[in-house]
Amino acid sequence: MRHLLDFNVWVALLDEAHVFHAQALAFIERPGLRIATCALVENGVVRILNLPGYSALGPAGFERVARKLSQICADLDHEFWGDDISLRETGRIAWPRVLGHNQITDIYLLALAVAHRGCLVTLDHRVAIGTVIGASAANLLLL
Repeated sequence: MRHLLDFNVWVALLDEAHVFHAQALAFIERPGLRIATCALVENGVVRILNLPGYSALGPAGFERVARKLSQICADLDHEFWGDDISLRETGRIAWPRVLGHNQITDIYLLALAVAHRGCLVTLDHRVAIGTVIGASAANLLLL
């Protein structure tokens, strides 16, 4: 199964001072790991690590972050998943189970992982499997 790392896992991986850096690094070093990225995650990681207030050291640098993402993807069994699903599609999201606007990106990424028969990897323990129709415990890994 291929693993789609969400924003917070990538940020922890790329920021050595992050409280969950060791966990993210241990995950990415698993033998035989197959990962996936998508435009939403890649763009988000570049954005987050370049927010003016993210780090006391200042923005990490757009090109530097993009290069580091590329390097990690090249070093692993990586596949790029196009953002090829829509939340508008009937039968994809269990809308009555969505509790708030803060869940939308997580729901989309979980739905993308389900559509590609993969697993969303996150540090966010609030991701609700029941919001995506067809999702099971195999589609979500909490670090």
